[in-house]
Amino acid sequence: MKKILSDLYRNFVLYFKLYMLLLLVPLTYNFIPVNEGTKTFYISSSNIDDVVNTLKTNGYEVTWIDKLMLKLRKTPEVGWYSVAPAEQGRLLFFQHLYQQKTDELMDVVVYAGDTKEELIARLANDMKLDQEKLLNTYHRLARFKEADILAQRYTLARQADENTTMQYIFYKSRQKLNTFVEEYFTTTPELMELRIVHIIASIIQKESNSIEEMPLISSVIYNRLARGMRLQMDGTLNYGPYAHTIVTPERIKSDESAYNTYKHKGLPPYPLSTVTLDALKASMKPKESDYIFFMLNEDGSHNFTVTYDEHLENIRAFRKYQKEREKEKETEFKARL
Repeated sequence: MKKILSDLYRNFVLYFKLYMLLLLVPLTYNFIPVNEGTKTFYISSSNIDDVVNTLKTNGYEVTWIDKLMLKLRKTPEVGWYSVAPAEQGRLLFFQHLYQQKTDELMDVVVYAGDTKEELIARLANDMKLDQEKLLNTYHRLARFKEADILAQRYTLARQADENTTMQYIFYKSRQKLNTFVEEYFTTTPELMELRIVHIIASIIQKESNSIEEMPLISSVIYNRLARGMRLQMDGTLNYGPYAHTIVTPERIKSDESAYNTYKHKGLPPYPLSTVTLDALKASMKPKESDYIFFMLNEDGSHNFTVTYDEHLENIRAFRKYQKEREKEKETEFKARL
């Protein structure tokens, strides 16, 4: 009897130790501090490996136990997350990450035709971020001097920092650009080829925001290049600090930069500004035409022509319209006095 009781006691002690050990392992694990990473970040895929990579990219060490914890409840969905690691144990941080999706979001618009300085200034103002830090991150991620970010609406977490904000915007732009490349290129394009496409798209964007006109303007660009003609387009002079200035005859004469297509053949050396996906599509798929010229008309659209004589007629017609409008404005002004 004593032996039976002794065996039972030993088994009880053994099981108790095992139980305590099993209890202490997760408790000990839970008290291992989570290193401080980026507090607000974007998870672009609910695949567990992608989630782990996102966490690591944002400064978090992820062990195999952490990965197991991420799987136990629910894998985090695609979206913005704001976390407070110091307020949770390690177990809870990884097990409940899926619950920390933030709804404190805001929309930011990147406008077509803006330079990187203009879009970053607006972004810094809207999100109360440091402009210099945003620009530094832009330069680190950019492939071209301009047009690296597509003109469109972006939904951002309000608490995202400069690095996370720019990374997200570049990610969303590249995501669309990759789809565009798959649709319009049969093989993976070289960086130089992509740069040329962006340069042409930026010229198209400067000349017109009309989706209908973009393929026609693209055809004029390609037709002129094919004939060895200068592009002679005002839009190419809307670069850098001159992004939104009116191009005057004096400016055409005085500008000695490679962007002055009245003086230099071929394309400018870099894209001019941000572009839309429609402008990129037009740069890859110009409308078939023999057009060499286009001229603004009184309704804000353009007249496209093949011969220089037709082009001159359109120039005279528009100048006449401008003079008439000036007279009308002068008459209206005098009538209000």
